Amino acid sequence: MGATEDLLRDARARLVGAPRESLGRERTSRWRADRIVRAGAAWHLGVLLLTDDEVLSTAEILRAAELVRRGYPAESARARAERRAQARRGGFAEGEVVHVGWHVLDVAAVDAGGASGPLAMVDQVPRVRWSPGGALVPLQGYLDERIVLALGG
Repeated sequence: MGATEDLLRDARARLVGAPRESLGRERTSRWRADRIVRAGAAWHLGVLLLTDDEVLSTAEILRAAELVRRGYPAESARARAERRAQARRGGFAEGEVVHVGWHVLDVAAVDAGGASGPLAMVDQVPRVRWSPGGALVPLQGYLDERIVLALGG
């Protein structure tokens, strides 16, 4: 096991009992409206989603909601409403948080000295880029902070 995998295993142990959020995948059909279907659950730790056996990068986060007719000030608002409705059609409860468009990260590549998504090994220290323009920070401290928040602290 490498340093990154060790940190993630420890994080999973510390998160037992903490609430998880739903993962979704897009489904299209010629006969049914587009929808987002359930694909598991993960602990949401900022730019990372931690499942029982993988770490994922976050992407789109939405709340499932019925599509209702209303006037929208912008096309982007209409598009967001449609995405929420796709999650609702896919079986998510009204208001349920759903993560879509996530990607599995290669922890072995990071532990070998490389990078995968927001994770990277720098000077033999696992690090995470907490925002697209943000600096790489040590993964240990990042996980500690996010776990406290996930546990309601």
